[in-house]
Amino acid sequence: MTTMRVLGVDPGLTRCGIGVVDALGGRRARLVHAGVIRSESEAPLDQRLLTIARGLRAALEEFAPDAVAVERVFSQNNISTVMGTAQVSGIALLEAAERGIPTALHTPSEVKAAVTGSGRADKKQIQSMLIRLLNLDTAPQPADASDAVAIALTQLWRGPGPVALDSTGAARTSAQAVWARAEREARRARERSTSRH
Repeated sequence: MTTMRVLGVDPGLTRCGIGVVDALGGRRARLVHAGVIRSESEAPLDQRLLTIARGLRAALEEFAPDAVAVERVFSQNNISTVMGTAQVSGIALLEAAERGIPTALHTPSEVKAAVTGSGRADKKQIQSMLIRLLNLDTAPQPADASDAVAIALTQLWRGPGPVALDSTGAARTSAQAVWARAEREARRARERSTSRH
């Protein structure tokens, strides 16, 4: 069965959450990976951004997603936090664009509504729904990883943006679909060879 794989990014300069989910048809999905990319708060800004960029690059190469969804930066009182979040968002969008992977942005309230049905849900409600929706024993940790998984699910279920599915569930234009199919086949071949060892 052809699946659509989405990498969700919860941008942050100290902890950048990443979550990878595969569509299984309908409103069903499978968690592939959840984690965080960390940078040292004492390090110079350029080195912190480089650390995050390398981590995102590695995730894109390892998981070969069909789409990348990033939480949209929204205004907060702490300007330095917003700046770091915006810079990491830009890196995620750039790394995806360089690989020809479609991207989308989702606001926190869109993510909450997609996962829980309420745009005002709190983190605990989101984590409880992730456990149910993905058939998990516990929610992905830390919270940044859970948020990234929720962002990926939002793209799978509500993805407006540039990600369009064809009749097989694959994504985008014919040229991009061919590229995505080749990426998926290479990824699955790697997974098969790894599971034999």
